Amino acid sequence: MSTFILPHSVPEVPINLPSDLYPDQLLSFPAFKTWIETLQQSLATQAIESHAFHHDPYRLRKIDVQSVDFFGGKRLGFVKLQAEVSNECGEKLPGSVFLRGASVGMMLILQPDDVPERSEEDKQVILTLQPRIPMGSLSFPELPAGMLDDSGSFAGGAAKEIAEETGLEIPASDLTDMTKLAIPAGSSDSNEHLQQAVYPSPGGCDEFIPIFLWQKRVPRGQLKEWQGKLTGLREHGEKITLILCPLGQMWKRGGRDGKVLAGWALYQGLRSEGKI
Repeated sequence: MSTFILPHSVPEVPINLPSDLYPDQLLSFPAFKTWIETLQQSLATQAIESHAFHHDPYRLRKIDVQSVDFFGGKRLGFVKLQAEVSNECGEKLPGSVFLRGASVGMMLILQPDDVPERSEEDKQVILTLQPRIPMGSLSFPELPAGMLDDSGSFAGGAAKEIAEETGLEIPASDLTDMTKLAIPAGSSDSNEHLQQAVYPSPGGCDEFIPIFLWQKRVPRGQLKEWQGKLTGLREHGEKITLILCPLGQMWKRGGRDGKVLAGWALYQGLRSEGKI
């Protein structure tokens, strides 16, 4: 185990590392950089006289990194740490943190092009079925998840599967960030600088997920062809497969997935306000 001081921390914050992690690796890990910056900004808001903790503010005392996972043997993927955050009275805030960083969720809606524009008729949502071992599942239905590549387009395993099975590619110019529409920048009442995204497990994990909307009108025959094709794919041993779900049923068909429920709520709320 080794120890170093968090750069620019006043008072100094020691960080204890396991033997397989070096300071530069942690400090350059995007998830850690975002988390520590957000936490420090939030702690600084206690200086405001109206803050609930102003008279006995909490401070980050130390960070113990307990374990790390590397992807492909080299790239830092997950970090489990314990942050000690306490006030002068010795009261502590829960500080067990699983760092993994951001991902994105995609609500992809297909609709036959023979129905009226702006109609909700016959809309279908693409869901993925894939093994999710942390859930104990080999066939978990969810909104496609992944990342945005350097051009801002949807990328990752689900995006690849969608392109392979339907020929659909999802460019940045066609995406609507529903979380940004619903949570404008600077809208927090607490002066904190949180992400414009959904936090699915804020009690233990830093992960934040912007939910994007993509809608496309396609020939009805093409939609029926995809429905038949995608229904049969699971039999061929694919790890990630796709299903088309009626829009009105997505909250039930994928109700165990937080991205599905967030996407459904954002879509319905933004439509009711005329924002999409």
